[in-house]
Amino acid sequence: MAGVTVKKEIAAPPERVFEAATDFANAAKSIRGIEKVEMLTDGPVGVGTRFRETRIMFKREATEVMEVTDFDPPRGYSLRAESHGCRYLSRFRFEPKDGGTELEMRFEATPLTFVAKVMAFLMKPMVGMVAKECGKDMEDLKTRIESMDTASSASA
Repeated sequence: MAGVTVKKEIAAPPERVFEAATDFANAAKSIRGIEKVEMLTDGPVGVGTRFRETRIMFKREATEVMEVTDFDPPRGYSLRAESHGCRYLSRFRFEPKDGGTELEMRFEATPLTFVAKVMAFLMKPMVGMVAKECGKDMEDLKTRIESMDTASSASA
């Protein structure tokens, strides 16, 4: 499958966006596509943090074990998962922009087995659908962050 890149501008500083985006334990509360998250490692989030994420993808439940492979607050982090003969890599970058943050997500799927390579070829038309799902996740994160910042400002 070809890589997918999605960008979203969020009206909050990179530190705040990074903090919300890496709150994996509570992701199901703010991202509609995520059904549940089970943390597999203890302690603060960083390289080596692992969690099991169950989400709805293309109207089906899918569960993957994700691992943080890069962690550079507040500039970016990466997640990796392997299943069904593929390696999945998601890279998130946070750039200051116009008093807020431009969040960029790059998703790549690399087939590792012959069957996965055949399936990747057959699934090429679904790249747009993957981008749309990633965009929904980012929109949900944006809504959560901006609504929390608005609520904090109103109570101050």
